[in-house]
Amino acid sequence: MAISTRSVIVTGSSQGIGAAVVERLARDGWAVTINFSGNEKPAIELAQRIQASGGSAIAVKADVRDPAQVVQLFDATEQAFGGVDAIVNNAGIMHLARIVETDDATFDRHVAINLKGVFNCLREGGKRIRDGGRIVSFSTSVIGLSPPTYGVYGATKAGVEAMSRVLVKELAPRGITVNLVAPGPVATKLFLDGKSDAEIEGTTRLIPLGRLGEPGDIVGAVAFLLGPDGAWVNGQVLRVNGGMI
Repeated sequence: MAISTRSVIVTGSSQGIGAAVVERLARDGWAVTINFSGNEKPAIELAQRIQASGGSAIAVKADVRDPAQVVQLFDATEQAFGGVDAIVNNAGIMHLARIVETDDATFDRHVAINLKGVFNCLREGGKRIRDGGRIVSFSTSVIGLSPPTYGVYGATKAGVEAMSRVLVKELAPRGITVNLVAPGPVATKLFLDGKSDAEIEGTTRLIPLGRLGEPGDIVGAVAFLLGPDGAWVNGQVLRVNGGMI
């Protein structure tokens, strides 16, 4: 039987920043849907930890690239929790290369996951999130920096920002807010993989606060935008990057 409560879908949330977001929102009293597309073990274990501590959580497999699977993701959340009140669009990939060295497959995969995947969730969320709900998507502080090798990744995130700014006005009559969090470099697998110690140190030197971000630094921004203190924040890009840009 469905339980009527405040519920949120977090895409790509079995590990990394997404998992940290799930844990924080569960502590804040949200019923959480943990979305994954590949290995189910970490998603199920995360849901079990939340349930064991008295929270409400389910793990749902869905590839955000597929509109039909996104519909099923919302269906499962409604069935479990009685409705959907928010979505955090976290699922994404980042494979870095200079534009002239980027092959078509890499470009197409970034667009399919980072842009089309978010579009699928924004479209379904716009139809099914309850009045007064919240939408938060992840952008990137890279858009402000424009460093080499980030061209395709940054372009997909810029597209997410553009869609979100329009959706702000389309969903405002229903009291649904649409915001973005734009992290700087965060010490997760997504950022660290494939980078040398020298590259990581060079990036760290660009941050006035002198360190890479941690998932908890980003989680607080998401929780703020979904919480009561963020109720009148709408159409904003919140850069969380230690002063990098």
